Amino acid sequence: MRVYIAVDMEGISGVVIREQVFKGERVYEESRHLLMGDINAAVQGALDGGANDVLVMDAHGDGFNIIPEDLHEAAQCITGGGHQERFPFLPGSDALFLVGYHAMAGTENAIRDHTMSSANWQDFFLNGKLIGEISIDAAVAGYFGIPVALVSGDDKACAEAKRFLPGVETAVVKWGLGRHSGRIIAPKRAREIIRARAEVAVQRAKELQPYLIAPPITVRLRYTGTDLLDRVYFDGINTVKIDGRTVEYRGDDLLKVLSRCAIQPYSAGMGTGSETG
Repeated sequence: MRVYIAVDMEGISGVVIREQVFKGERVYEESRHLLMGDINAAVQGALDGGANDVLVMDAHGDGFNIIPEDLHEAAQCITGGGHQERFPFLPGSDALFLVGYHAMAGTENAIRDHTMSSANWQDFFLNGKLIGEISIDAAVAGYFGIPVALVSGDDKACAEAKRFLPGVETAVVKWGLGRHSGRIIAPKRAREIIRARAEVAVQRAKELQPYLIAPPITVRLRYTGTDLLDRVYFDGINTVKIDGRTVEYRGDDLLKVLSRCAIQPYSAGMGTGSETG
């Protein structure tokens, strides 16, 4: 069984403030070690559950946050930016894990809530539903017939996952008190929880259904400022201007529609998080 693990950083155990997830900040390097602890716990849990092939995707920021020397020896990882696909080598996997994920933009009392970019994106609607990165990435996996079997993060992220992905296993590693605060548990304990839920997730993966989005596809994206629409070409058919801050992208192929979003989160160099505050 092959398990693909996509990793963000805002939902990692012990992470609650901006400085922990941005390079150059004094606590960022410490957070990289927290990141590796959660990753390796998910890898070990997947192996314990019966996986024999585990691939980790660094999906935070520029995709260069993993510490290779500390990676579980049974796993491989994709690191760095510049690739064209959201999740390279995802097709053929049996399950997707979303480790260290966060709640969608606007979620009350969620730690580091945002959707792709807190600087540029306000609301993201897929076929009329307001969703965040958990569901966006579940839809990408669903496109290839792959279910999301595990989500780890704060209590708000895990509740969001359960709302959109029936049957998904979740690992709550902290409880949000606000955008910049939370109640955390010892990382060692958090890793035990992740490992245990990951083991169960692999064992239950065949029971789960992929998150499928039926065509026609519409993505309605509300940006934070009118200037962000100045770069967009509107043809009135596949790319439609709704108002001064809102664009609707239309088509029959999910990945092609997602790729037309102005910030291009599904093309080269973009990870799951590019928040600024």
